[in-house]
Formats: sequence, structure tokens, C-alpha cells
Amino acid sequence: MANLKSSKKDIKRNLKNRTRNSATKSSLKTFIKKVRTAVTQKNEEATQTALASAIKQLDKAAKRGVIHKNQAARRKSRIALAANKVLAAKKVSEATSA
Repeated sequence: MANLKSSKKDIKRNLKNRTRNSATKSSLKTFIKKVRTAVTQKNEEATQTALASAIKQLDKAAKRGVIHKNQAARRKSRIALAANKVLAAKKVSEATSA
């Protein structure tokens, strides 16, 4: 255990930050999972709403320093790529039926 008062405060602060960051990372995983499940179900509306909320949460986490900005950009790119496949397939099917 630390002896200095500032070191004790640092330990408390680090614990609070660690729990906050782990909660944020866990919720990010949930948002990304929602996008992936909507993509596998080929549900266009659910995909769009889940993608928008996931991108918003990724941006917030990167802004707060929970994850690196490049990691947020990479994750957004990957889920957008998967979502665009579903949205593009819907447009192709509409164009062929019209």
C-alpha cells in the first residue's frame, strides 16, 4: 500500500477510471454486436439504427480517451462495411424488381 497521500489518491482515481473505462468498453462491444446481428438477419432498418448508435458511442469513447482514435476509426469502418453489404443488397433487389 502506498504511503504518500497523493499516491493513495492516485490509486483511488485509477480504480474509478478503470471501472468506468471497462464499462464503456463492454457497452461498445454490445453496440457492435447489435450491428453484426442486424447484418446477419439482413434487417435494413435495424442495421441503420444500430450502426448510427454504434458510431456515436465509438466517437464518444475515442473523445474521452477510452479507446484510441484510430481504433475507433477502424471499428467504424469495419461495421460500416458489413452494414453497407446489407443495404446495397436491398438496393440491388429493388432495382431488379422495378
